[in-house]
Amino acid sequence: MLNLNNFLADDQLNKKQLLALIELAIKIKANPENYNQVLTGKSVAMIFEKPSLRTHVSFDMGINKLGGHALYLGQQNGKLGERERVSDYAKNLSCFADLIVARVFSHDSIQGLTEHASVPVINALCDLYHPCQALADFVTLQESLAALGKSQLTDVKLAYVGDGNNVSNSLMLMAAILGVDFTLVTPVGYEAQADMIDKTQNLAKKSGATFTATTDINAIGKQDVIYTDTWISMGDEDASKKAEILAHFAPYQVNHALMADAQASMVLHCQPAHLEEEITTELFDSDMAKVFQQAENRMWAQNSVLVTLLA
Repeated sequence: MLNLNNFLADDQLNKKQLLALIELAIKIKANPENYNQVLTGKSVAMIFEKPSLRTHVSFDMGINKLGGHALYLGQQNGKLGERERVSDYAKNLSCFADLIVARVFSHDSIQGLTEHASVPVINALCDLYHPCQALADFVTLQESLAALGKSQLTDVKLAYVGDGNNVSNSLMLMAAILGVDFTLVTPVGYEAQADMIDKTQNLAKKSGATFTATTDINAIGKQDVIYTDTWISMGDEDASKKAEILAHFAPYQVNHALMADAQASMVLHCQPAHLEEEITTELFDSDMAKVFQQAENRMWAQNSVLVTLLA
């Protein structure tokens, strides 16, 4: 079994570990009955500071499919560190749970939980990373190789178009580790953080992948897959700024014209989608979109991580 202590950030894993998790996710998906008792007697505490559909449901039902028990700790408990110290929260949960899943606002909270918990921690989203989403995305790409006319992941050319955020951070880091050519296209003022760009460049050099970051949508080049995410992050829906943001991002909308220009045959979106903003309804509802396959793979990818950490 692959040795992992936690699942926190994409750049904390190596290519061998990521490929093993992808392979295991596909195995569990193909034969879930072989894994339905793996977490018997195990309990998972799920901390959710932010609202959630796919993350909450995929973890809860995924844990159930593995024979385990999930406990949801929602927003009624307040932000981590306010009602009680993060260290106390982590130590208390470690008395009861076998693993902690945390969807939080700040990566500092993830680090605090990990430092003080005596059980494994899974980062289900923070302001810097979304590793569970990226893992599911590469499970989806692995499953789609034949449809893309490719024989291995390293043959795929992947582009992300939109806001430089936690999703694009995890996606480009994981691509660089796996050796997948990646192009990041963001509007001026919404680029990825400089340290994330540096990390990705260094990882790409080691794996032999090509990494390109640009603000020019016309420089996207030839791609196999285009990925996008909402332009306005959850919790940042300021009506006074929305019109300005939408106008600034408008040239970066993912639509049939952009797909044709890039010669891409697949589009991905982590959802929720704001249709007619970052992606057109026509494209989102087309056969090129594999967004619901992505959504389902959240559960199988996370189950792969759960089995690896707890089995």
